[in-house]
Amino acid sequence: MRKILAVIPARAGSKGIPKKNIRMMAGKPLIGYTIENALGSKLITDIVVSTDDEEVKAIALKYHVHVIDRPEFLCEDNVTLDSVVFHAYNKMKEKEDYEIVVTLQPTSPLLKVKTLDTAISSFIETDMDTIISVVNKPHLAWGKENDMIVPLYEKRMNRQYLPAHYNETGAFVITNSAFVTDSSRFGKKIGVFETSEEEAIDIDSQQDWVLAEAELNKKKIIFRVDGYKEIGLGHIYRMLQIAYNFTEHEVLFVLSSKSDLGINKIKNSFFKYEIVNTNEEVIDIIKRQNADIIVNDILDTEKEYMELLKQQRIRIVNFEDLGEGKFYADAVINALYEGQEGKNIFCGEDYYCVRDEFMRFNEKKFNEEVKHVLIAFGGTDPENLTMKVINAIEETGYKEIQYVCILGLGYGDEGPLLEKVKSMDYNIEIFRNVNNIASYMYNADIAISSQGRTMYELACMRVPTILIAQNKREQTHIFGDIANGFINLGLGSEIDESTITETLNWLIKSKVMRKNLYLRMKNKNFTQGVRRVKRIILGE
Repeated sequence: MRKILAVIPARAGSKGIPKKNIRMMAGKPLIGYTIENALGSKLITDIVVSTDDEEVKAIALKYHVHVIDRPEFLCEDNVTLDSVVFHAYNKMKEKEDYEIVVTLQPTSPLLKVKTLDTAISSFIETDMDTIISVVNKPHLAWGKENDMIVPLYEKRMNRQYLPAHYNETGAFVITNSAFVTDSSRFGKKIGVFETSEEEAIDIDSQQDWVLAEAELNKKKIIFRVDGYKEIGLGHIYRMLQIAYNFTEHEVLFVLSSKSDLGINKIKNSFFKYEIVNTNEEVIDIIKRQNADIIVNDILDTEKEYMELLKQQRIRIVNFEDLGEGKFYADAVINALYEGQEGKNIFCGEDYYCVRDEFMRFNEKKFNEEVKHVLIAFGGTDPENLTMKVINAIEETGYKEIQYVCILGLGYGDEGPLLEKVKSMDYNIEIFRNVNNIASYMYNADIAISSQGRTMYELACMRVPTILIAQNKREQTHIFGDIANGFINLGLGSEIDESTITETLNWLIKSKVMRKNLYLRMKNKNFTQGVRRVKRIILGE
């Protein structure tokens, strides 16, 4: 096995970031990352830190690596690393004859051990004299020639088609020890080893520090969520909205194979996703991804599933969980419910996550005359309440109103509904799977909807709404109350069409009631919901 020496140069002076090498980054001194990489290498024989700083020396000794006191003449600003590495190598070779010298700079905290060992192995397997770490960053570049700005390319093209352009990262230089001199560490045959852009971050400025620390603090988050006809797509939409707010973290969606509607929606969102059939497969993904957090949005969880998750020592956050598994979660967020007890439970409207599309509209003004009525029963409408409402509208007599009916992705055969609308002398438009339902809500003077997450969206858009619950679970969503701007008719299967007709007629005629409902909704503020939920998920 070849003898390999890793030299880590770390002097005291740093004008850009004072005490840079020993400052704490994400809970660890900066130089600690480089020392740990070298210690984690399967190929490096010995490690030596060259420094003139007593604090650096103390840190290095705690890691039980060699330390060489750097002489004063090697600490000047104009001294190159070549001389420093040569000095350290000469001191160390008094005890061991090294074939390879690896320079590792403490300013590359994101370099991975696997990358380092792969680079060293590549060096050993080739006939190169020296290999340097680089990042490939092809760009359309310009230069100056005879006081003229000129292109440094032959033809303009997209970045992915440009020729390679390697920038040194400073992470490592691997060289045959025969080429380590007072003025150079490079032989004649020089190769490059590409690293990722994250690993290429070299701490030279405050901006570099912020970027590196953000990368080191990055969490791996799994969103376990389902969406199919029986439960609708509300869970999918919520998790997408939350995921869009975790751009600084690594996100993976995990869905069950029965989630046909959800899989299609996630696929079109361009998030990474995996499909599972068992809880054991979820555990396998957690282990493979080395995940930090799992967010479950699958309604009630079982004790057995949660116990499996707890064994992985991972943070667990559940949504809308009323099952026995909720007692095993680190946090349970139930925005649709109120008054639940438990230190780990966060419930009520403060934790509702409004999608971005509802935040982009100007304040909706109250319209004294009803011109537009919206009918929207979510992604699937399993009770086909849409048809019941259309039948009720036929008896209102308000033919001059424009009725807009939104069908979700999972709505069944729309043929009978279309036939019914065609037979009516009413201004009814039907749309399916719209991309921006907020715009339809913004135009509505009254809405008729189910008692799920859609009611929060309607409240955000200040639309006086008649609520009809799809099932008994929806009836427990107590936000759907007159105090919050809703007329709640109860369970859809127990309501006859005449009740819907009478309620709609009354609300159309009663400008005072509609304005009262509008003002109650106007008093609501959902803008901080996502921020609160994000902090809970991260455990902050």
